[in-house]
Amino acid sequence: MGLPVSQRKNVQYRAGRRRRLPDVPGVGIERGWWDQGAVVAGVDEVGRGAWAGPLTVGAVVLPPDRRMYKLRDSKVLDPARRRELAGRLAGFALATAVGHVTNDEIDRIGMADAMRLAAHRAVSGLAVRPDVVLIDGNWDFLAGYGTTNQRVIGGDARSASIAAASIVAKVTRDDLMGRACPSFPGYDFSSNKGYPSPSHKAHLAARGPSRIHRASWGPVAAAARRVLGDAWVPPPRLVHPPEDPEPPGA
Repeated sequence: MGLPVSQRKNVQYRAGRRRRLPDVPGVGIERGWWDQGAVVAGVDEVGRGAWAGPLTVGAVVLPPDRRMYKLRDSKVLDPARRRELAGRLAGFALATAVGHVTNDEIDRIGMADAMRLAAHRAVSGLAVRPDVVLIDGNWDFLAGYGTTNQRVIGGDARSASIAAASIVAKVTRDDLMGRACPSFPGYDFSSNKGYPSPSHKAHLAARGPSRIHRASWGPVAAAARRVLGDAWVPPPRLVHPPEDPEPPGA
């Protein structure tokens, strides 16, 4: 028998209502744009809820005349399958790119502008300039960039382009955190990727933050105050982010 509906990864509950997402992300959304001759990129982010490390946005342009099977939202794949698909995408996609915003930049400009900046860096890094960008979620963090942007709720489960972007972003960021782990022993970054796991929380409480922690995050700042006392200086904030033409709140 299959899993109960409440345990299926493609079933979401919002406001007490059940919503079933597609088992396999398709290209129906892309097809509508491809038929108009548009170059379409999918965009997705990873690391927004982490306490340490960068925010990473992936951008992928898939070819309109070929299909890559077994693409899924990165969250429903095990690490080995994600890595396999990321390797295949490198040779299959017309273009792939990632944009990072460091923990220091996040502290200076805040998460909303960090999302904008990482997305700008990712899409600007594509070897092929897209006409249309499909964005996972209900917020257009590329407004004003110069592309036509379509927001897709549950996009990483509905759009192959967004699913591909989620895989590229996840594998890239996981690798960054894994490589950083030996320099910051005890925080277990190779396992938790900077998210607040029990071991991460315990080490943070005991030793305070590392230099790749997001010092403006409430729990991180609280740990810094407890461990460092008056020696802790909160990170400065900027009114406007660097390299981002769109002001906060636009």
